[in-house]
Amino acid sequence: MLKIEGVYPALITPFTKDDEVDKEGLRRLVEYAIEGGVAGIVPCGTTGESASLSPEEHKEVIDTVVDCSTVPVIAGTGSNNTKEAVEFTKYAEDAGAEACLLITPYYNKPNVKGLKEHFKRIGDSVELPLVLYNIPSRTGQNVSAATMVELAAEVENIKGVKEASGDLKQIGAIIRSVTERGLDFTVVAGDDFLTLPIMSLGGKGVISVVANIAPREMSEMVAAMLKGEVEKAKEINIRLFSLFEAMFLETNPIPVKKARR
Repeated sequence: MLKIEGVYPALITPFTKDDEVDKEGLRRLVEYAIEGGVAGIVPCGTTGESASLSPEEHKEVIDTVVDCSTVPVIAGTGSNNTKEAVEFTKYAEDAGAEACLLITPYYNKPNVKGLKEHFKRIGDSVELPLVLYNIPSRTGQNVSAATMVELAAEVENIKGVKEASGDLKQIGAIIRSVTERGLDFTVVAGDDFLTLPIMSLGGKGVISVVANIAPREMSEMVAAMLKGEVEKAKEINIRLFSLFEAMFLETNPIPVKKARR
């Protein structure tokens, strides 16, 4: 079972001038991240433009990254279409991914019952560990701490969440509740700015935009926090802060793709 801890770049998806997936460019990005010491790779997340990839492109990216990565792959397989999310998640499992990342169904805004049923159906379809992705600014819906903990308790293979709500009180409540209940569930930051605050609450790392550019520095910062070397982590965080800001001058992934050109 994958231990979700450390830095996982939310990998961008490069394209050729003919609007085809640039598989060689993708391989170079994976190699660069691994050389920087990352714990794993996350293709087809929102930074990888999952919402606008065709099904064929989505699968092509997963296949390419799984084929060339020497670290665990957490494949983005979420969708606002439950049937499609199940299909992508099964595909990633068969392709050799170690886990899958599932975004909250965007636009649809299901109620709590519908939201839980969406994730349960995906969980029942595979044996892979699943990491949920809560990013209300992009989906239009927040997954509350109570609902997140219920999902962790009720769906055996839901093992973590990429938390990008920006609500530290909510994130702290999730960590406290899963700890008190003895659940095997990990919280990682979904926002580079909040990596240190979330880790100070008990989070275990970050699925990171900036790790596309500075994987070694992000890995060193998170490793320092995991070892309790808070001052070292703070120093690195301060050095990286202007880069964190630059990556969101425009809608993600515009700045990070420009930086990687």
